[in-house]
Amino acid sequence: MISNQVIQNSIDELKSITKVDICVMDLEGVSAASTFGEMELAAELILGFANSPADSQVIAGHHLLKIFDEGELSYVLIAKGFNDDVYMVAKIAVSQIQNLIVAYKERFDRNNFIQNLLLDNLLLVDIYNRAKKLHIEVEMSRAVFLVEAKLEKDNSAMEMLKSLFSNQSGDYITAVDEKNIILIKALEPGDGYDELQNTAEMIVDMMNTEAMLNVRVSYGTIVGELKEVSKSYKEAKMALDVGKIFYAEKNVVSYSTLGIGRLIYQLPINLCKIFIQEIFGENIPEELDEETLTTVNKFFDNNLNVSETSRQLFVHRNTLVYRIEKLQKATGLDVRTFDDALTFKIAIMVVNYMRYLESLEY
Repeated sequence: MISNQVIQNSIDELKSITKVDICVMDLEGVSAASTFGEMELAAELILGFANSPADSQVIAGHHLLKIFDEGELSYVLIAKGFNDDVYMVAKIAVSQIQNLIVAYKERFDRNNFIQNLLLDNLLLVDIYNRAKKLHIEVEMSRAVFLVEAKLEKDNSAMEMLKSLFSNQSGDYITAVDEKNIILIKALEPGDGYDELQNTAEMIVDMMNTEAMLNVRVSYGTIVGELKEVSKSYKEAKMALDVGKIFYAEKNVVSYSTLGIGRLIYQLPINLCKIFIQEIFGENIPEELDEETLTTVNKFFDNNLNVSETSRQLFVHRNTLVYRIEKLQKATGLDVRTFDDALTFKIAIMVVNYMRYLESLEY
């Protein structure tokens, strides 16, 4: 519903232009907004007009008009003065407030529609009917972005996104929980995943530089119809969760580039335990030291190249070989061979996933 402050701002602007005092009262005789110093009409007279069949009336030198919301009486407007100019100003005020009521209701309805669309709470026929009523394009390329601020849906993050993306261009910003802000981005013809990546990186940079917020952004795949937006939302949500577990160093995570992390994320916990037991037996690597993990990750980044890895780590080749052999003794896997390297990489990701699931239980 439209707020009293919005009505007050509207009649204040009219008063400054026309010099006509205006008051808007609700159906209980309480002033919702007013430029009057003191109301000269008794509340009984105003309520009597509200209950009458007349749409307008002059009482004690005041023009009284009714404000409707889809045919239902919502407010009574009182304009001080009884000449034709005051009546015209009063009619303008009524028209403006009625349009504001429609606009704010449509805005609320649109947000409610978008939220239910994301959560799959609508039948297909309802999607098309309500989209048409709310003037939302059905067939358009879109993708869903999730923005997670460290301070749980920080208000400044929401306001920043609203300043960056406009409803007029087909973008919608909403939220369905306390943690994430959702952006449904309308795409231009020819836009692909490079543009999505650029948009995500721009959001991260703007939040960091303008609002001093450290955010994580994920996004789903591109969909061509409104009914498929919930699919992109679920993908973005999975990408955010998978990114936290396996790609914690990244601020931008795309569903289409999750790789093996997406596969592991969908494994049942019992299967993960069996796999880890087969690989490590009773010697599950609970706590690999930071030095070992850094060494192995850099080794993998350089395609198992010992010389290049030692150069980038600024260590002697023999030191790197010693660390690798130390890991082999601890786990039974020689990461210098492709098969063992692949097994170790997957095993560590599975261990991280199991720890993540355990953390959710507490």
